[in-house]
Amino acid sequence: MEANNGIESLMNQTNLSQEREFIRRHHKHELLQNQCSSTLVKHIKAPVHIVWSLVRRFDQPQKYKPFISRCVVKGNMEIGTVREVDVKSGLPATRSTERLELLDDNEHILSIRIVGGDHRLKNYSSIISLHPENIEGRIGTLVIESFVVDVPEGNTKDETCYFVEALIKCNLKSLADISERLAVQDTTTESIINRV
Repeated sequence: MEANNGIESLMNQTNLSQEREFIRRHHKHELLQNQCSSTLVKHIKAPVHIVWSLVRRFDQPQKYKPFISRCVVKGNMEIGTVREVDVKSGLPATRSTERLELLDDNEHILSIRIVGGDHRLKNYSSIISLHPENIEGRIGTLVIESFVVDVPEGNTKDETCYFVEALIKCNLKSLADISERLAVQDTTTESIINRV
């Protein structure tokens, strides 16, 4: 039993080391004095190609982001493209204007910047990256999302980070739920095809 605990501990250390390396390599933000930043990690039991098929859709973030009701893209799907996002009621905003900063289909990295809207997330920038991993002997995806944002007047850095982290955690949970459901459908379809 102790040998298994040692192996698990070694695997956890290796996973943490990989996460730190991905964060160092892909999640660079220049933090100014009145800003806060954080990085969140989610392990999803679905292959990268399934998760990426949702994340890369700058034109359809509502596919997995539960607080978005509608999205209208202005321009082609290229760096600098702007989208107007309608936010569902219950949040302290109704719309957000966001610009595509990076869309890398090879490295599975998406970066956006908020450039307008009726909310308090000024100078918000985020990076989300996907990395293949093994979860309980199955193909999975390590999702890392980081952000930087101004701290609004009247709020603390902790309050601001807590609010943004809560939104991202909801988005990542939804992304995991949808991706894992799609992965099960994909596996079921594949097994049916293999039997024929």
